[in-house]
Amino acid sequence: MTTPDISMRRALGACAALIVGALTLTACGGDASADNGKGGQSSSKTSTAKIVISAKDGSTSASINATGVKVSDGKLTDVKMTVAGAGTAVPGSISASGSTWKPKEQLERGTKYRISATAKDANGRTAAANSIFTTVSTNNSFIGTYTPDGGATVGVGMPVSFNFDKVISNKKDVQSHIKVTSSTGQQVVGHWFGAQRLDFRPEQYWKAGSKVTMKINLDGVEGANGVYGVQDKTVTFTVGRAQVSTVDVSTQTMKVVRDGKTVKSIPISAGSPQHTTYNGQMVISEKFTQTRMNGSTVGYGGEYDIPDVPHAMRLTASGTFIHGNYWYNRGNPPFGQQGTSHGCVGLADVQGAQGDTIAKWFFDNSLVGDVVTVKNSPDKTVSPDNGLNGWNMSWSAWTAGSAV
Repeated sequence: MTTPDISMRRALGACAALIVGALTLTACGGDASADNGKGGQSSSKTSTAKIVISAKDGSTSASINATGVKVSDGKLTDVKMTVAGAGTAVPGSISASGSTWKPKEQLERGTKYRISATAKDANGRTAAANSIFTTVSTNNSFIGTYTPDGGATVGVGMPVSFNFDKVISNKKDVQSHIKVTSSTGQQVVGHWFGAQRLDFRPEQYWKAGSKVTMKINLDGVEGANGVYGVQDKTVTFTVGRAQVSTVDVSTQTMKVVRDGKTVKSIPISAGSPQHTTYNGQMVISEKFTQTRMNGSTVGYGGEYDIPDVPHAMRLTASGTFIHGNYWYNRGNPPFGQQGTSHGCVGLADVQGAQGDTIAKWFFDNSLVGDVVTVKNSPDKTVSPDNGLNGWNMSWSAWTAGSAV
């Protein structure tokens, strides 16, 4: 056998040393990829989970609706939200996927909160995030009180009406973030009455049986300089049967028409010659089984103060009602003969009567949103913004009042 040359042996020895060294580096170099995802608790890398709290730390105008926590490349393991200072816990829940957390209820305006959140990535490494912030204040936000309420069943004349608690100068932005649609496809247009009221209606009355949906996406919308909306919700209501009642002052009668058919003709007593009743289409906006009527609250003196007016339904904001009248039922009642009221439409009623009176029948068979039209009165037509009475405006005039 031939003995290898000494120089060759040295070269082989050097090569072996390099190979051993290479193996040593591979086994002990700390590369997490060598774990292939098993037992990846290495402290040499931070968690890949990225937590985002929607309200940035130190912010002073956070949303009361959209505040929450999200995580990418991981799952939330714990989120705590409290009222800062007080320490009161704010209930909330992590989604089934573990990717989001939301508070259970809408937050309060002008309140300071604290959120602490933790999450883990696929390798079990932990990430954390914290934020202390304040929600938008009452002074820097606006709310629109609207009618009708969600789930209500209303008459065909019921407009959607918003009354804002702040003056709105950016009318276009505000109106464009409120969408009102009907299941029948009727075109619905908004109209501004001044700077704080926005009503929506179709050209003709709503179709009976239709569903109307309001999508209110005002959260974060600037209504005026430095004043932002806080509402984000969807509301749906139902339009009932079509009932329109027509009061003819010249004959002191009212004809009730439902779904195109006359169901009853009722004797009434409208306003006296000194206190006439408005003409025009008036929408029932409120119903009271019993209410007090005091003349001094609507610009009269001490002519009347009746504590228990029965079956009263409001037709105007200024105080016009259609209501029961029991105090004229004795002697020579005026119903069907002459106008005797201070501008309201009176129906025969009997205090303490058993069974239905005419007034009770009409009350029970009327919905908020039903239309009562008055004609042949010597008075003027009711103003469109006096109550929910925009039907007294032409469609061209109505659409001209839209900011969109």
